[in-house]
Amino acid sequence: MKKVISWALYDWANSAYSGVMAAFFPVFFKEYWSAGADVTMSTFKLGMANSLASVIVALSSPLIGAIADRGGIKKRLLFFFAMLGIVMTGSLYFIQRGDWVMAVSLYIISTVGFMGGNVFYDSLIVSVAKPKSMNFISSLGFSLGYLGGGLLFAIIVWMIMRPATFGLSSSNDALRISFVMVAVWWAVFSIPIFLFVKEPESDVKTTGWRCVTEGFAQLKSTLSEARRMRVVFLFLIGYWLYIDGVDTMVRMSIDYGMSIGFDSKSLMGALLITQFVGVPATILMGKVGDWIGTKNGIYIGIATYLGITIFAYGMESVKDFYVLAVAVGLVQGGIQSLSRSFYTTIIPKNKSAEFFGLYNMLGKLAAVLGPMMIGWVSVLSGSPRLSILPLMLLFISGGVVLYFVDEKEGKRMARELE
Repeated sequence: MKKVISWALYDWANSAYSGVMAAFFPVFFKEYWSAGADVTMSTFKLGMANSLASVIVALSSPLIGAIADRGGIKKRLLFFFAMLGIVMTGSLYFIQRGDWVMAVSLYIISTVGFMGGNVFYDSLIVSVAKPKSMNFISSLGFSLGYLGGGLLFAIIVWMIMRPATFGLSSSNDALRISFVMVAVWWAVFSIPIFLFVKEPESDVKTTGWRCVTEGFAQLKSTLSEARRMRVVFLFLIGYWLYIDGVDTMVRMSIDYGMSIGFDSKSLMGALLITQFVGVPATILMGKVGDWIGTKNGIYIGIATYLGITIFAYGMESVKDFYVLAVAVGLVQGGIQSLSRSFYTTIIPKNKSAEFFGLYNMLGKLAAVLGPMMIGWVSVLSGSPRLSILPLMLLFISGGVVLYFVDEKEGKRMARELE
């Protein structure tokens, strides 16, 4: 159990980044680093920054996953990307007012560290989970992420609302310090995974430059295998589509709320609700996946997000944003954890990092489309409300592709390739 908790605590650690960056970075970006800019233009800049970070990780993750499998260096690469994200996040404290270019640059690099690390964190689940417990352990990681990220989120919201209580002169000071707090939190709670989770055994372990060249060769082989493994190929396409909407909701919700006229401090409270609703809801979604099937559990998440998108278009008040925050909290962690556990059952365990490289590649390429769509529709139409509607197409098409994924056939082929 110690290794399970140690693995899940990495989600507790790095979820502080995803929560704070989703809530506070857009606020500080609009009001401090991009002060005076038109709201649609700042939305465009933020959308393009998210898309660029996603492209970098998407193009590199399958290769570094293959290298990690050949060299048995998943934990070392996890450490590298985690430190990259930690250092760049903490460095945001030093960026001065109006310097949006430097702020965006550090944000992109920190996001690469966050997303790149998740390739290896996800792949290490095969070292701590058995097939029967996969839904529970995957859900445990996400639920601890909500709890840990939510605790730090609550402290930071308190700092922003009552800066004098902490000896600070303004809310802006609290926002700047929050980036340092995230970096420290991420670093400290990452320690257990490096101490207590073992590197999965590799059939062939190479070192040095040979590790890289064999990684290229293995990637080519895996891409060929993925095309032959129709179940994996279809699932990845479906996942690529529907998770785009999920990731875009996470990254752009605060920006969207501010663009349609809501007060930023009120929106932060709504995201805090999302964090804590997500703790029990994610565990419950894991149980639902056990009861009705993992695939059906994912469908529940997709259907809920369709309703959320329609509701977001028509919401009129901050109260509506709070209702939306509760709805997102009910399914956000669940659809992510069930997708991860479903994918784990249809891939060869001895190539987990490489296949999770493909998984993360398509997930992050999807996150290129969502923010870009929101940014362009917002600029071209001049209406932030219209920008949210294209996400419906992604949820619907993702659900349609998922319908054709044969889980039993996927498990059979995965066993044959191990």
